[in-house]
Amino acid sequence: MSAQPASLPPSPLPEDRKAPLARALEGLDAPSLWWLSGYAAGLAQAAAPAVALAKPSVAAPPAASLRATVVYGSQTGNARRAAEQLLGDLEGAGLAARLVRADAYPTRELTQEKLLFVVISTQGEGDPPDDSIGFVEFLNGKRAPKLAELKFAVLGLGDSSYADFCGIARKLDARLAALGAQRLFALGEADLDIDTAAAPWRRQALEQARELLKSATPSATVTPLRPHASAAAHSHDKPFAAEILLNQRLTGRAPKGARYGEYGAVGKDVRHIELSLEGSGLHYEPGDALGIRHRNPAALVESVLEAAKLDGNADVAIDGEPRPLHEWLSDRRELPRLSRPFLAALAERGGDASLAALLQPEQRAGFAGLVDTHQLVDALRRWPAAWDANALVSALRAPTTRLYSIASSRKRVGDEAHLTVDVLRYDAHGHAHGGAASGFLSALDEGDRAEVFVEANERFRVPADASRDILMVGPGTGVAPFRGFVQERAETGASGRNWLFFGAQHFDADFLYQAEWQDALKRGELQRLDLAFSRDQAEKIYVQQRLRERGREVWDWLQGGAHFYVCGAIAMGKGVHAALIDIAAEHGALDRDAAGEYLTGLQAEGRYLRDVY
Repeated sequence: MSAQPASLPPSPLPEDRKAPLARALEGLDAPSLWWLSGYAAGLAQAAAPAVALAKPSVAAPPAASLRATVVYGSQTGNARRAAEQLLGDLEGAGLAARLVRADAYPTRELTQEKLLFVVISTQGEGDPPDDSIGFVEFLNGKRAPKLAELKFAVLGLGDSSYADFCGIARKLDARLAALGAQRLFALGEADLDIDTAAAPWRRQALEQARELLKSATPSATVTPLRPHASAAAHSHDKPFAAEILLNQRLTGRAPKGARYGEYGAVGKDVRHIELSLEGSGLHYEPGDALGIRHRNPAALVESVLEAAKLDGNADVAIDGEPRPLHEWLSDRRELPRLSRPFLAALAERGGDASLAALLQPEQRAGFAGLVDTHQLVDALRRWPAAWDANALVSALRAPTTRLYSIASSRKRVGDEAHLTVDVLRYDAHGHAHGGAASGFLSALDEGDRAEVFVEANERFRVPADASRDILMVGPGTGVAPFRGFVQERAETGASGRNWLFFGAQHFDADFLYQAEWQDALKRGELQRLDLAFSRDQAEKIYVQQRLRERGREVWDWLQGGAHFYVCGAIAMGKGVHAALIDIAAEHGALDRDAAGEYLTGLQAEGRYLRDVY
């Protein structure tokens, strides 16, 4: 145990009260602990005797009415970063503020809040991030209070290739206003090039906070309500050039009769990639993701230049010195994914009424179908238009990093991070297509380097209590984090049982890490393994069906305190959720509403955790 700082008095707690308190605090993340410390300080101040006391070494936090609260909901870390930037702006200006993740925010405090900033991403087709489900449901529910004293602003993060762009942020913005709160300024809507919208929104937030809080906090500085960690050597903004140690194909050749769309020319291509983090200072826990800065494949760049009828050597001067167009398209612009702003520019330049019609608000289904079936190059070919190099670059978004779940535990692999990458290849509209980031990674040889950073996922961790059982549902590459979970639990000697549900199309070609799982079963590192291969028989079988078949045992594990994890595609996650509703209803004798509330309770306890995308 580390020694207490000399400036602190001895602990007033008797020994028999310290252990229960430590257990109660176990598992809380850093923002929650710092909020709790401020809350406890406020209680202590209220309970203090009315006599002069020595000034404490740490300033007590201001009352709730005299501070700004920043609540964030984040699925991939972008909203969290934007919220942290706002908190830094506020604290840097000497204003009292606190940062709270949505699932840690005590909703009973809403009626006392005076200034609230919400930064939230939209997941998939208009869903809230997992850490915000309870917060959103509370505000939309009957128990939400009137908020006549509250002033607020909302920043939404989304992807304009989805029909319901920033949908959750729009709904929260409208709901807070409907509850009587006063909107300080218009909703901010950030696309994948986040800072284009987030930076001006933060400036407005800071200006409004200064105006509202300056009389309450007139001093030049205010003690921050959280510690400021020293800047990491490598991060999202300063990635590390990691060396490729291994790039190995996991999947076999295509089964006889398989379609190209399922497997590509020589079969489905899933890679196991090992990268060295030696010397980076980067650390991760199982459940975290590795961010990848990729280059667009040369073939894709050439296809875009051909479709736009442009010369790749043409100079483009935007925000600095001129660069060749092919360099912009290779490194500085998002190419595969369509966005609403680009389609709007294409419709205007080409004058196509059918494309313009698809961009209308009432055409959400048609727009969603377009972006789901077309890449940017497909749109350029389908709706020819006159482009110049500057106009094309201006219409495209800045590139976005891709996140891949880390498939290893540092306790087993040391200064390495392992990834499981599905290389996207398919035919559409008469041309071959591929994924930009997965194609980039698959082409790297041992000794090559990729720019990487660690994206923490504090809500997707193995249980702090090593005696807890865990159930893991990870079809396809969704199994990646669970490879790290099983390694971590084995290396730490966790006594809880591990049960994995894995699914794919074909046993022979797609059973990822088959030998490892079989070895883990023999060594007792994995207690149960249930498999679902959807195309090996006439009836398609998925992991949610296996869950229902094992429903009695799944229910018994949950009733015994097990943690339940899901990783993979959003549609799969919804299917698993529906299966859990069925299991709770059948084996827990609950009606559908009560079964849903049971799962909500598991999420609130941190025992039902999802990483879906």
